[in-house]
Amino acid sequence: MPTSKPSVRRRPREEAGAKAGAGRKPRARAAKPNPPRAPKPRPKPAPKPKVPKPPRPVRLADPRKRLRVSLIGVCVVLSLFGGRLVQLQGLDASTYAATASEIGRDRFSIKAERGEILDRNGAVLANTAEAYDIAVDQTQVTNPAAYALQLEEHLDIDAGTLQQKLTGDDRFVYLAKAVPGATWRDIKALGLAGLYAHDAAARDYPAGGVAGNIVGVLGADGVGLTGLEQSMNDLLAGEDGQASYQYSPAGQRIPTSAEDSVQQPVPGTGLRLTVDRDLQWFTQQALAEAVDHAGAAGGAAVVMDVDTQEVLAMAGTPDFDPSEPGRTDAEDRGNKAVEDSYEPGSVFKPLTLAAVVEEGLADASTVYSVPDHIRRSGETIHDYYSHGEDQMTLAGIMAKSSNVGTVLAAQDLDKSTFRSYLEKFGLGTPPGIGLPAATGGILPKEWADLTRDNIAFGQGVSVSALQMASAYATIANGGVRVEPSMVAATIGPDGEETPAEPGKTTRVISEETAAEITMMMEAVMGDDGTGEPARVEGYRVAGKTGTAQRVDPDCGCYAKYNSSFMGFAPADDPQYVVVVSLFAPTNGNSGGGLAGPAFADIMRFALEQGGVAPSGTEPPQVPLFAE
Repeated sequence: MPTSKPSVRRRPREEAGAKAGAGRKPRARAAKPNPPRAPKPRPKPAPKPKVPKPPRPVRLADPRKRLRVSLIGVCVVLSLFGGRLVQLQGLDASTYAATASEIGRDRFSIKAERGEILDRNGAVLANTAEAYDIAVDQTQVTNPAAYALQLEEHLDIDAGTLQQKLTGDDRFVYLAKAVPGATWRDIKALGLAGLYAHDAAARDYPAGGVAGNIVGVLGADGVGLTGLEQSMNDLLAGEDGQASYQYSPAGQRIPTSAEDSVQQPVPGTGLRLTVDRDLQWFTQQALAEAVDHAGAAGGAAVVMDVDTQEVLAMAGTPDFDPSEPGRTDAEDRGNKAVEDSYEPGSVFKPLTLAAVVEEGLADASTVYSVPDHIRRSGETIHDYYSHGEDQMTLAGIMAKSSNVGTVLAAQDLDKSTFRSYLEKFGLGTPPGIGLPAATGGILPKEWADLTRDNIAFGQGVSVSALQMASAYATIANGGVRVEPSMVAATIGPDGEETPAEPGKTTRVISEETAAEITMMMEAVMGDDGTGEPARVEGYRVAGKTGTAQRVDPDCGCYAKYNSSFMGFAPADDPQYVVVVSLFAPTNGNSGGGLAGPAFADIMRFALEQGGVAPSGTEPPQVPLFAE
């Protein structure tokens, strides 16, 4: 048996140490760092043997799919081309054709023939003359200087200006407009390449200055500037046409071009006026002589038919010749008879007394105690001559042209009623005569007592010569007013006339009142009246003188006068009204003395031309003063 050794029990080191060192202070030992241990190298694994991969199988594309994709791409491209072709040749074909047709194309306006203006008997006052607008194709001008020298004498344009217009690369440049036909034929005979002409339809005024202020004139653009040419422009002008021609790159017109087109112009509508050319000429001459004799700044005259109240003549100074518009200042190219308004003065009294008689406030024999001056509303109103307190009849007030007597006769006339009569006589409203810038004058709306007193004798109210002619024609026509007119008919392109609509008629005063006023106006022409210078031998005349204060615009005060005479004849069978007004005369101011002779001359001419027989009766004797 094996012998077992006794086991030796070992004491732990810590325990042994503790016993050995019991009672002694342990000695500190410096701790020694343990050196790092190098890692043990690991054995590298043995490389695995490379096993070759099996080859990847090759897959071929499906050719049918590739063909489908290619086919779709081709179809898309072809559809784009097809759509563009449809657009070009289908949808937009007309647009591109029109654009192509415009290449090398020029268009020219063809002036419409403007309507004629004739007098009442068919005499031509304005018509269309043969004329051309001349243009040049600069690309065909080989020597501009030589062209200019040859054209200068024909076109009345200096050679330098012509040379500038002839030089350049423009295919179309105007050289001159409204050239007479004879002039164009002379130019055409020169054989100058590149010159062309188109109808211009220039305006011609065969009567010259006769009725020039009525007819008016055209501007350089063919549009009316004054008179009937302006107010009736749309009617007279018609509608212009148009010509379209195609040219080759060399500038030659292609005569067989299918695209050539001509739109013919529509001629304008003509006018036949109520004006008589001969009477108009005489009226202008008589007025001009009266203005010169009176040393006046100007004047106006009107002749009117009583029955129709058509204007037979209408003149203003100075005369205006539309054939030579540059010789007259622009402000004188209008018509003073309708454009100028002025305070009429005593020629207004027949209208006032007509309202008095119509209202039953007096008659021709009613007597008034009339001094030579009177105080009204703090102002003094004078008669034109000094006299004592006369016992005047209403006829005497008219014959003696008493301002004071007229105020006394009208003082019981209701102001609104008085104004209503004046409106019915045509005052305060422009007459529908067809002329531009016709004035309605001034008729105050608010009336004080002094306003009524001043208006009664023709002060504080303004009128035109045409308005006064219309008012006098109303009295002469038995109290019936007809809207004045100047256009008798329109004339179509085929020459057919269409009469104008008759003017509106208004009963203003009764026939009895009109006869009463006519009788009193005849008393003006008697030995004791103021109208002796205006008598017409062999004819009874009903008339009225007027001397009115004139406002000076420089001071805004009364500084000068207007002198007028107005009336109608024969008084027993009225046919014509004549109005003559002279503005700011310097050789006196008497209406009878200055305007009366011109009235007599014009009235005599009208009566004789119209074949009116002399009066076979004597005027009635009307007392001017109380017996």
